[in-house]
Amino acid sequence: MRLGIQIPDFTFPGGKETLGKDLAAIARTADDAGFSAIAVMDHFFQIGPVGPPDMDMLEAYTTLGFLAAHTSRAQLLTLVTGAIYREPALLAKTLSTLDVLSGGRAVLGIGAAWNEEESTGLGFRFPPVAERFERLEEVLQICRQMFDGTDAPYSGKHFTLGRTLNVPSPLSALPILIGGGGEKKTLRLVAQYAQMCNLFPGPDLAHKLEVLRGHCEAVGRDYGEIDKTVYYAYDTSKPTAQLVDELGVLKSLGFDMAIGGVKDVSTLAPLELIASEVMPQVV
Repeated sequence: MRLGIQIPDFTFPGGKETLGKDLAAIARTADDAGFSAIAVMDHFFQIGPVGPPDMDMLEAYTTLGFLAAHTSRAQLLTLVTGAIYREPALLAKTLSTLDVLSGGRAVLGIGAAWNEEESTGLGFRFPPVAERFERLEEVLQICRQMFDGTDAPYSGKHFTLGRTLNVPSPLSALPILIGGGGEKKTLRLVAQYAQMCNLFPGPDLAHKLEVLRGHCEAVGRDYGEIDKTVYYAYDTSKPTAQLVDELGVLKSLGFDMAIGGVKDVSTLAPLELIASEVMPQVV
């Protein structure tokens, strides 16, 4: 089982004056320690589970480009981009650029979007849920077409593109991760379009994976082709044995990677502890 980290909170003790230095140190430490992925949220306001809206929040893809310059091996992604935040061709171009400049380490993490508060605050249109999923599917189709180097028009219900030129294209097959566990729409889209999925922990994880398996069978997709990831909050105040046991349960369910926030990550000590005491027992 691989381990990855997400950095959801940029309110570090040194404030914005040392934020770049602190973030670079986190990324280098995680990369050197063997974490397989480094992720950020794609939000513009902080979200409720982490803190109040006015906490520090960095724009996701500028941040990933910065992280690319301070790392050499970890995959780089968002958990996850809201499909309504950017025009799909711009999103595909952004990911392709990140992939080329990072040496082939970009992953498109995407979902239908949910945070109406920040959309209203910043003037993003926030369509009804059915339309958000329609737009998500078209964004997936456009990104896949542009990642694959197909120079052709695209015509959908919500987007029309005259020429999907994308040069340079990604260095290799840039994977798409879809976040969320909706059984009728989200997991169906995973089966149709994605190479990775991300689920939140809960008592129904095994059931969600079986639903995904069913969608894969329905569309003729090999379930084993999909990299299953699960959000896991690393709390190193817990005994190491407990962390190992919790990750072991997720591994036994069939997850390939656990990825999530690390408590007190800016001190670097939790990353070092996970790398030295937890990772050898679960990877």
